[in-house]
Amino acid sequence: PVAPPRPAEGRTEQGVRVHARQIAIPSTRGTVTITAAAPRAVVARPIRAALVPLLAMLAGLGVLLAAASLIQLRLGLRPLRRLREEVAAIRTGERARVGEDQPAELQPLATELNALTADSERALAAARAAAANLAHALKTPVATLALDLADDPPRAAQVARIDDTIRHHLARARVQLGTSRAATPLRPAMDDLADAIARIHADRGVRITTDIVDDLSVAMDAQDLDEVAGNLVDNAARHARHQVTIAAVTEGRQIRLSVSDDGPGIPQADRRRATQAGARLDERGDGHGFGLAIARELAELHGGALMLDEAPGGGLSATVLLPRAARTE
Repeated sequence: PVAPPRPAEGRTEQGVRVHARQIAIPSTRGTVTITAAAPRAVVARPIRAALVPLLAMLAGLGVLLAAASLIQLRLGLRPLRRLREEVAAIRTGERARVGEDQPAELQPLATELNALTADSERALAAARAAAANLAHALKTPVATLALDLADDPPRAAQVARIDDTIRHHLARARVQLGTSRAATPLRPAMDDLADAIARIHADRGVRITTDIVDDLSVAMDAQDLDEVAGNLVDNAARHARHQVTIAAVTEGRQIRLSVSDDGPGIPQADRRRATQAGARLDERGDGHGFGLAIARELAELHGGALMLDEAPGGGLSATVLLPRAARTE
């Protein structure tokens, strides 16, 4: 049998590098070796000419495959990104449940997430109910004690302070148990609040007006909203000479609720202290320094804030940022 050709490298007498192939063929006169040689540059030129477009095509194919893989990955992860957005919407209160229209691979996960959400809601509802029951259980004996001490102003004042303290801490506990997904229409709530507090201060002739559009809703319980706004409006009505104004505007995903009065106001140096629990700047009043503190802490627990500024016409302007309820279709 004839052996396959063997490659060989070498140089000519002139120093030119050559590429050669040798093959040995047996014959009757012995083995005949045939050598074919050519300059290496001549042999390599067509190989390079063929490799350049081949490498270019391979590079292009690699880019296309990488792009296709990236597109496939993004398309494959799109349902997972949507699920993440829905879970985030549940956390912020914009959704109650994860959508059921999930791919087959994610459907069991969506079902478990909804079951977990339902369990959490039941636990939070039970805890909030326990806080409400505790508040009711404490109010009755405190109210009875206040009636018994009505003829003893110093002790009656201490009972009133106890009542404010209980209300302050129960309000904090209720909100810390979890914010509700309820959407409370702002204007009806503020109209009712303005009417109720105006009646309380009717003997002083304080007028309370509202400037709120109809389509604003706050993402919090009506009870929590009453705690926040009620303390601000009551504080304004206590110190107003004639007028209290309640106004609200949207600010991104929050609502800026402002309560302004035409009273003496609070000096800038004292405004921070005015929002601390138990702080009283006017010792002549009948409050116990918890109103603004409750409003501030409840607003912060809902992701907002309370700011005190000078009202445009003098007096105090208390502004609270509250979460805006998302519009559901």
